[in-house]
Amino acid sequence: MLDNYDVIVVGAGHAGCEAAASAANLGSKTLLITIDMNKIAQMSCNPAMGGVAKGQIIKEIDALGGYAGIITDKSMIQYRMLNMSKGPAMWSPRAQCDRMVFSAEWRNILESLPNIDFWQDSVLDLIIENNCVKGVVTELGVKFYGKTVILTAGTFLNGLMHIGQTKIIGGRIAEPSVSGLTEKLAVHGFTYDRMKTGTPARIDGRSVDFSKLEAQEGDKHIMPFSYLHNYNQTFLKQRSCYVGYTDQKVHESLRTGLEESPLYDGTIQSIGPRYCPSIETKLVTFPDKDKHQLFLEPEGETTIEYYLNGFSSSLPLQIQLNSLRKIEGFENAKIFRPGYAIEYDFFHPTQLYNTLETKLINNLFFAGQVNGTTGYEEAGAQGIIAGINAHLKINNKPEFTLNRDQAYIGVLIDDLVTKGVDEPYRMFTSRAEFRILLRQDNADVRLTELSYNIGLASKERFDRLIQKIKYRDELIAFLKKYSAKPEIVNSTLARLGTSELKQSVKLETVISRPQVKLNDLIPVIPKLQSKIESFGEGTQEIIDAAEILIKYSGYIERERLIANKLKRLENIVIENKINYDSLKSLSTEARQKLMKINPKTIGQASRISGVSPSDISVLLVFLGR
Repeated sequence: MLDNYDVIVVGAGHAGCEAAASAANLGSKTLLITIDMNKIAQMSCNPAMGGVAKGQIIKEIDALGGYAGIITDKSMIQYRMLNMSKGPAMWSPRAQCDRMVFSAEWRNILESLPNIDFWQDSVLDLIIENNCVKGVVTELGVKFYGKTVILTAGTFLNGLMHIGQTKIIGGRIAEPSVSGLTEKLAVHGFTYDRMKTGTPARIDGRSVDFSKLEAQEGDKHIMPFSYLHNYNQTFLKQRSCYVGYTDQKVHESLRTGLEESPLYDGTIQSIGPRYCPSIETKLVTFPDKDKHQLFLEPEGETTIEYYLNGFSSSLPLQIQLNSLRKIEGFENAKIFRPGYAIEYDFFHPTQLYNTLETKLINNLFFAGQVNGTTGYEEAGAQGIIAGINAHLKINNKPEFTLNRDQAYIGVLIDDLVTKGVDEPYRMFTSRAEFRILLRQDNADVRLTELSYNIGLASKERFDRLIQKIKYRDELIAFLKKYSAKPEIVNSTLARLGTSELKQSVKLETVISRPQVKLNDLIPVIPKLQSKIESFGEGTQEIIDAAEILIKYSGYIERERLIANKLKRLENIVIENKINYDSLKSLSTEARQKLMKINPKTIGQASRISGVSPSDISVLLVFLGR
C-alpha cells in the first residue's frame, strides 16, 4: 500500500474525483487521499449540477471523458433546460440530484478503476525537494511518495464556520479542517488569502405547508448530460421544487440579528460570493426590495430533507429559525441544522500555469476551491485538467490546455491564471466572448477528439461522436435538398404564427424562420420523419445540432472568424523571452503585472487587467511584429 505513485490526489471532492479518475484512466498509478471515504464528491451545498454556463461545463467534462455527466444522469431527480426563450448559446441544462446517490455513484466508479488506491487520512505537509514535490505527509504520520501531487482541499484549509457568535473549526459541518498546510506552502513563496461561502438551513419537509408554495416541475423530456447515456436507462423518480418568497415581516426579523452577524460585526473579513449572497447580505445590499425569491429543493429521491436555496445565513440559530417561520408555508418549520458561513484559505491562481501546475513548485498542481472558485462544476473542470496534465508531465508528453474559443473550461482557467480573483469565481455565459461557439449541444464536437487523441476519451465516445456528426450532416443535407410544399406545411406555419408559403421552398429556408422548429415539421413530412427515425437512439440530440447550425450559421461563422484572428496572438509565445522591467515604453502598471504573471503568449498578456492595447503594441514592436 505504501508504494510510490505517479499521481497523489489530496481531497475527494468534485475536483479530486475528476483528477484521480482522469489520471488513472490515462494509465497513471494514482492515490486518492480523503478525510472521509463516506463523503466522496459530497454535495456540500445545493444538491444540483449544471445551470447557466455550469451545465455547459458538465457537458465539457463529459466530452473529455470525465464522470460528472454520467453521475448526474444516474442521480437526477429533476431536469430543466434553462434559458430556452433565448438563443442556443444561452441554453443551459440543470439537474436537481439525489445527494446520497450522487456520492455513492462516484465512489462506485472510482472503486471500479484499477489504477486508483485509496487512503483515509488528512494531509498535513508536502515533501518538497529542490523545488519539486516528492510526496505528502499525513496526520497519521504516513509518508506517501509520488511523482506529482494535486491539491484539491476545497474549503478545508484552516476552515472556520460561523453561526452567529459561535465559531466552529472545520472544513464542513461535522468535519475537521486542515491546519498548517497553508502556512507550510507559504514558506515556499505561495501567496494566499481568505474567502467565505455559506449555506442555508436544512429543513424537515414534513413541517412545510406546500399548499402555500408554488410547485416548480421539471421538463417532461429529459436530455441526458452524458454523451454516453444509455437511452434504455431509467431515471430516478422525478420530484418538484417549490418557490416561495420572503416579505417585510421576514426582513424585519432578520434585521434584529444583524448586530450579531459575523458578516457585519467585523468577525468575518474575507470576501463572499457576489452572485450567491447570504440573505442578510441581500437585505443590506438591496434595502428597497420588498421580497426575495426562495427555492425549496429536495435533497433526494425519497428523503424528507430539503434545501432552501436563497436563504443562506450565518445569523444566530434562533434568528434564523424565527425568520424562517415568518415565511409563508414555513410557519411550523423544523430544521435539521442551521445555515452557516465558512471561511477558508485559497491560493492566488496567478501562481499557476494553464495546466494548473504551480509556477513555484514543479509537479505540484492546484485544482478547485483552493484556486478561488466556487461551484462543483468549476471544481470538476479544474480537476480533470489537472489530472490530465499531471499524467502527461511525468510521461514527457505535450501539455493539454484549452483555449477560450474551445471550451468554457478554457475560459475558466485562463481567467484564473491571467486575471486572478478577488471574490469566489463563478462561471457565467457572459464571461465567454465566443459563447455561440461554446454551446451545450456541441461539447463533444469541440472536445472529444482532442481527448481521444491523448488517450482519455474512450473509443466508444469517439465512435458515437463520428456517428452523431454523420447523422447531423445527413440531416442538414436532406433539409437543403428537400422542398416543402405549401399544401403540406402551410397549416403548421399558420399555427406557428408565421407567413404561409406561396410556392415550394427548401426545408432549410423554412427552418431558418425563428418561429419554426424542426420538431414542428417532422409529423407533417413523412420523408423527414422516416429520415430521422433511421438514426435510432438520441435523435433529439441530432435534431438540435442540425437545426442550430442552420438557424445560426451566419453568427457561428462570424464568431469563428473573429476567434481565428485573435488566435494569432495566442501563437506568439513570450514567456521568459522579455525583460519587462527594461521596456520603459510600457506603463508602470503593465510592467508590474507582466513581471508578476509572466504570461505565456501575447494573447494572454492582452487579457491581464492593467495591460492596455498600447502596451501590447509595445510588446509586438519589441518582438519585431
